Amino acid sequence: MNITPLVWIITIAVTIAFFVYEFFAHVRKPHEPTIGESARWSAFYIGLALLFGVGIGTVSGWTYGGEYFAGYLTEKALSIDNLFVFLIVMTGFAVPRMYQQKVLMIGIVIALIMRGGFIALGATLIENFSWIFYLFGALLLFLAYRQAFAQGDHNPANGRFMRFVRRILPVSDEYNGDRLTVHRDGKRFFTPMFLVIIAIGFVDLIFAVDSIPAIYGLTEEAYIVFTANAFALMGLRQLYFLIGGLLERLVYLAQGLAVILAFIGVKLVLHAMHVNELPFINGGEPMLWAPEIPIWFSLVFIGATIAVATVASLMKTRRDDRRDALDNSSSVSASLTTDTGLTTDTQKEHS
Repeated sequence: MNITPLVWIITIAVTIAFFVYEFFAHVRKPHEPTIGESARWSAFYIGLALLFGVGIGTVSGWTYGGEYFAGYLTEKALSIDNLFVFLIVMTGFAVPRMYQQKVLMIGIVIALIMRGGFIALGATLIENFSWIFYLFGALLLFLAYRQAFAQGDHNPANGRFMRFVRRILPVSDEYNGDRLTVHRDGKRFFTPMFLVIIAIGFVDLIFAVDSIPAIYGLTEEAYIVFTANAFALMGLRQLYFLIGGLLERLVYLAQGLAVILAFIGVKLVLHAMHVNELPFINGGEPMLWAPEIPIWFSLVFIGATIAVATVASLMKTRRDDRRDALDNSSSVSASLTTDTGLTTDTQKEHS
């Protein structure tokens, strides 16, 4: 792709403008968004992302368009997983619902900044060191294993990093609106809101390590990497309030993401073998027999994996709900039977 500096400047400026508008139009005044508001804005940002992908395909060719859509799907799925961790953090810190918008907005901006830095670093490494694909591939395979077998009940709010932060900073026990600091008894204290922002930033750093190698396994175009990430993060705040209850029902999301990360990891290793320059591997010669996975197959595989994980999750939670309902019904029936028996025995004694 021939992306001029002017196109980069316009793209970054428009991205910043969207987030500035979000802050002043929706986040500045604390409130909990309605389902209707969240649905409209989520649909708007998803529609905008899809139109942008069509624009890339029309202007630059559908190979790049396919790379964008595969990257966008992957980053959106990882961002939804990110939302689940945000939910755990805000539950752990007991953030009032009316202030969660601000936390999400700051977290999303931090995520975009961190991913921007990783995108620039990744582009530089790929341009100068082809062997970096081996490293990215190995990293993604490790992350896929961790994603598949990670303990879902880990709360970053109570992790070692946050315990260290609490030891070195004076922190008040109560929220003071959405303020980050408060002045009491002649001393400045950080509020729990400040700790939430730190925890969210730490989570963003971890997820940036996951997401950037993943999308570079689908495209080497830094512009596609950046725009796919930006669109995946846009509307994430509204999506949080729209599918807040659904997040807890996506029980197989982690396993689905693990399959996607493992697939992209294998794709990266195969690509590294295809362009190999390391002297201690095959004498520094490329292994042209290593297959290159086409982008259309990647797009279909990622889309199908997300669909299967979502459907399987909803089917499992529906079965669990039915089983719980039957168990509760059986318990109530047993209790009524016991109570009826006791009443009959008591009546006989009185007789």
